[in-house]
Amino acid sequence: MTGHQTSNQPGGQKSDTDQPGNQRATNRLALEVSPYLLQHQHNPVDWWPWGEAALAEARRQDKPILLSVGYAACHWCHVMAHESFEDPGIAQLMNELFINIKVDREERPDLDAIYQQALALLGQQGGWPLTMFLLPDGRPFWGGTYFPPTSRWGRPGFADILRFIAETYASEQDSVGKNVEALDEAMQKLARPQTGDAVTPDILDRITQRLVQEVDMVDGGIKGAPKFPQVPIFRGFWQAWQRNADSALKDAVTVTLDAMCQGGIYDHLGGGFARYSTDGKWLVPHFEKMLYDNAELIGLLTLVWQETRSPLYAARVAETVGWLEREMLAQADDAGDRAFAASLDADSEGVEGKFYVWQETEVDALLGDEAALFKRHYDVSSGGNWEETNVLNRRAARIDSNEGDEQILAVLRGKLLAARNERVRPGWDDKVLVDWNGLMIAALARAATAFNRPPWLEYARSAFRFIERQMMKDGRLYHAWRNGKLGSVAMLDDHAHLARAALLLQEATGDKAYRDQAEHLVALLDRHFWDESGGGYFTTADDVADVIIRQKSAADQATPNGNGVMLEVLTRLYHLTGNADYARRAMQLITAFSGEINRNFFPLATYLNAIDYHLNCVQIVLVGARDDAGTDAFLSVLRDYSLPNALLQRVTPVEALPPHHPAQGKEMVGGRPTIYLCRGQTCSLPITEPAALALALNEQAI
Repeated sequence: MTGHQTSNQPGGQKSDTDQPGNQRATNRLALEVSPYLLQHQHNPVDWWPWGEAALAEARRQDKPILLSVGYAACHWCHVMAHESFEDPGIAQLMNELFINIKVDREERPDLDAIYQQALALLGQQGGWPLTMFLLPDGRPFWGGTYFPPTSRWGRPGFADILRFIAETYASEQDSVGKNVEALDEAMQKLARPQTGDAVTPDILDRITQRLVQEVDMVDGGIKGAPKFPQVPIFRGFWQAWQRNADSALKDAVTVTLDAMCQGGIYDHLGGGFARYSTDGKWLVPHFEKMLYDNAELIGLLTLVWQETRSPLYAARVAETVGWLEREMLAQADDAGDRAFAASLDADSEGVEGKFYVWQETEVDALLGDEAALFKRHYDVSSGGNWEETNVLNRRAARIDSNEGDEQILAVLRGKLLAARNERVRPGWDDKVLVDWNGLMIAALARAATAFNRPPWLEYARSAFRFIERQMMKDGRLYHAWRNGKLGSVAMLDDHAHLARAALLLQEATGDKAYRDQAEHLVALLDRHFWDESGGGYFTTADDVADVIIRQKSAADQATPNGNGVMLEVLTRLYHLTGNADYARRAMQLITAFSGEINRNFFPLATYLNAIDYHLNCVQIVLVGARDDAGTDAFLSVLRDYSLPNALLQRVTPVEALPPHHPAQGKEMVGGRPTIYLCRGQTCSLPITEPAALALALNEQAI
């Protein structure tokens, strides 16, 4: 079963959900927004979307709920759908024994997090598809992930599981009830994170030294397989290296980025990174491409390029933005603005990776006499490097090449890309998600500034305008949009990532309207998400009634955690506005979760990085007219420096800094644009020459 394909994807093909006059029978999912749910609209399963109507039906019939959670780009979700949900016999069992609910984890990450946590408490490893069995009130009592239709690979068959669970629910109510109560108690406990004291720099350093021991210094990444990019952890290494000049931390980052940029996890023809590598050497990806991974990697590659000037990193950033331009711009609104689509599927024609891999004979036929050069550099052979096919990669980067070879290879890549574009494309999930778009907007704002690429900045601004116009309604932000339809009300991560994106757009443009929007988003969070009793933000708003528990966490999942992101946002807003409420709330965020460090600091990277930012933020105050050549000269110097803990504040000569700002009252010197570098309440002497700014940044003389 392939992913949903839509007609407005470049080169995309219409799926049966888009064909006019289609008469195939549908279930309730036919009315949904999500491409993933629409993939299942023709299943013989009597699917319900998540909501009160489904829960009420379960209560009315006193049936357990079978909850299936997945997403459009998920390979094993497609496998289970084809094997079980499209099978009339299994579907009949499901319909007789359960109320069946299908959820897109990208539309409702809050629900997914709740039931993934329940599965972990049952002692099982999470993932997708997630298969959970619930009481009619939504509380879980058992679950798993993928189940084959019949017993194999040491896993019970799905049909047997269905009968067993239904029988257990009917005949062992006491046992089921005890399981539910135990899970509920454990989940309630985990929803109350351990509070603690302020986190000091030495604690951050000790955590960093412990984490770096887990890095594979040969192939990069965290040791073992599969390997995920783990961007927040490696950004933390980069920030720590800038604090203490430990070269091992810098090496951990560059070894990892080099290996990923040359490995098969990167699409060497079309640009963009796959979600993870199935092996320990970044060779064979899980071929789905997610917007959020590419946003985080653009951000980290940009930051490290500003220090290393690696042409490899510059190329991968440009190529990945090129992929966004070609393949990931979602439907435009009436004003012509476009946000970014969610993902590309791992499968095409029902086969994982088929769109991306090559046979040697194909390469020979397309490239002729020049095929040998390409095959040598991209690891193409008759036997292949994965399942008798070839995943293009440049892991053998020591192969001699020269500028002439590289120019030829660029032409050859273009030929193969043109041929690949004629293949059946992977499914495209074109829904717009605010949190993932926030990540990409922020990354593009940074990359556009660093590489001086104004068109990239316009993509970021366009996506932000789209969200402002299409995804804010009646004073609230919404999480998902597709084809003019809004999904559920936004969650913590949506507000947090969009607020951070707004502040980085302000840095990039000098437009303070973005700061105003960030403040509005923070006000919404404070009104609907803040925990008045223990501090920190809940994942879901106070008026969301369809979750069994309001979770609160600082742990990263597939994307950076909203509480960690909000710590950076609040720190930035305090320095920009002087509003002490932001500073107090930032400290409350730190102490709300600091006790979790003693439990498990591995998933807390975003939160810990934000604490570092809070403790070590360097304010770069630039006083000068926007259209002044001297102002532009200073901005040009700043582009050349990797400054993860910096905050640029651009002030015109007629503007005033907030009261109590360390640079308050400081002006241009001699009528020339002037910079002040401030840490805490101490600022440098005025800097009026770009060369002097470079010297100060090199010496960190602030």
